[in-house]
Amino acid sequence: MTLRILALLPFLAALPAPAQTSTLEAALAKPILAPNQTRIETQVYTASRVKPLPMVTSAQQWTLAKEQLRQRILNEVILRGEGIKWAQAKTRVEWLDTLPGDGYRIKRLRYEILPGLWIPALLYEPLKLSGKVPVILNTNGHEGTGIANDYIQIRCINEARKGALALNFEWLGMGQLKTPGFDHTRSPQLDLTGTNGVALHYLSQKRGLDILLSHPNADPTRVAVTGLSGGGWQTIIISALDPRVTIAAPVAGYSSFVTRAQFPEPDLGDSEQTPVDLAATADYTTLTAMRAPRPTMVVNNAYDNCCFRADYANAPLIWAARPFFALYNASSQLTAHINFDPGHNYGKDNREAFYRFVRDNFYAGNDAAFPEKEIPSESLVRTPEQLKMELPADNLDFHKLALRLAQNLPLKSGAPTLAQVVKPHHYKLRALEAAPAAQADGIPVRYWRLQLDNDWTLPAVDLGDPAASKVTILLGDQGRAALTAEARRLLQQGQRVIAIDPFYFGESNLARKDYLYALLISSIGDRPLGIQASQLLAVARWAKAPVTVESFGPRTSLIAAVAAALDPKAIPATQPHDALNSLHEILQKDLTVDKFPEYFTFGLLQAWDLPAPKP
Repeated sequence: MTLRILALLPFLAALPAPAQTSTLEAALAKPILAPNQTRIETQVYTASRVKPLPMVTSAQQWTLAKEQLRQRILNEVILRGEGIKWAQAKTRVEWLDTLPGDGYRIKRLRYEILPGLWIPALLYEPLKLSGKVPVILNTNGHEGTGIANDYIQIRCINEARKGALALNFEWLGMGQLKTPGFDHTRSPQLDLTGTNGVALHYLSQKRGLDILLSHPNADPTRVAVTGLSGGGWQTIIISALDPRVTIAAPVAGYSSFVTRAQFPEPDLGDSEQTPVDLAATADYTTLTAMRAPRPTMVVNNAYDNCCFRADYANAPLIWAARPFFALYNASSQLTAHINFDPGHNYGKDNREAFYRFVRDNFYAGNDAAFPEKEIPSESLVRTPEQLKMELPADNLDFHKLALRLAQNLPLKSGAPTLAQVVKPHHYKLRALEAAPAAQADGIPVRYWRLQLDNDWTLPAVDLGDPAASKVTILLGDQGRAALTAEARRLLQQGQRVIAIDPFYFGESNLARKDYLYALLISSIGDRPLGIQASQLLAVARWAKAPVTVESFGPRTSLIAAVAAALDPKAIPATQPHDALNSLHEILQKDLTVDKFPEYFTFGLLQAWDLPAPKP
């Protein structure tokens, strides 16, 4: 008997394993993807699509190429949409009172960065002014107190006491402008209307330079820009794009987009740092190279507890940009300063490095003319109340501007097509069995990993009779695991149900920093909404039958509506639940990109709106 059983073992091993049984709820919740799979795929996808540095072999080539690139970045990225008109408007400036200081004075002012949007600023002047002197634009980061921040005041006071004109303007969303309407998560509300929200940041910088250089004592050959964090980001933007900037010293403000994808926790950057289509046009390595041959010092902190830490952020920028400085025999003009004080700082060591940088480039190294050592100025720091300025009660902000721009959208003529806006892909789908077929409450269950162009892997739970004539694709804002009742209802009707989690949902979520990845996807020239709709269409085509897409929640219902509009043959019917009635609701409800990343697809409201609900 034993010998007979042993002889049958190979045959028994070849038989299919008995179907495993479970509940429908457990079947829908069963993990299909590897841990963090979507996050890793997103990192690879984004980092591998950042625009590389141009190939040039001479200073003449790079001079021509970087000017063409500068125009492209301004016209096709930053000033896209209404930004071009805003940039053409005259800068209106209102000078207020003057505050006395020890060897300097502060002139308070406000200026219009676009018609109806005013920001406050401070001009620090040397008490004794004669002839032409350097000008320094001091940009701010995410410090809540803005222009009243103590280390910024100390730096600006020192610049003025040493003989330079120093302007410090309030950054949008900070200091006096720290209001909900200026929160940076609302900047993409402008993107929805077809105007890049980063335009407001650029125009505040450009007009600040205009004001500095209009001063009768300003030396246009000695123009410096510096700032920490968001101010470091502002520094590289204006310094790369405005040829008037002579020297630039960004401090812990940016890294390559490739670096950002690899170090997402600290470095991904918010809406202004990752504007739509910038990474498809130029990386921050390219912006650094565009500074050549002008003196540029990239400053990072070795023990930064925020972002852009020296050990990983600095070298890729210097390594990539230095050959472009070498084309002009100016390799020495690109330098790095690494600070070893604790934290995310523009402390005394960094400030004195900047004073030295100004001295060496504007005063031929003459320390008597512009001393490297900081003049103690802590006792001169003023409170926010002492520096506060009145702004118009009806001052515009991101949200108010977006509402205004949306009034007559979608466009009645000349609008881009939906496909041009969402940039869909026609994915080739390869279905891989993720687990043995099973039973759940007596229902046949198949688990799939759906590979799309070797870029994305979509989890799918395929329920019911695979030969059923009716097929419904099921998706929801809370993920497929929350759709047990909905799946059971459809199965009782004799349908085949394919429950999926598209990009950002359920098992395909990114867990942390998810909306920042959405911004990066838009920056590399893709659109999250286009990827999501394309994934859904790929599944619909794979089903090989006319499908209905049933969606639960406003976000997945938008994805379904866009997919059906792109290819009504693949998706002839949709059944949305809790959907938006119109894209205008996004602005009327003042929704933000951190909660609804795919809503803010650039120009979507220009081109299209959701179909009116059926009566």
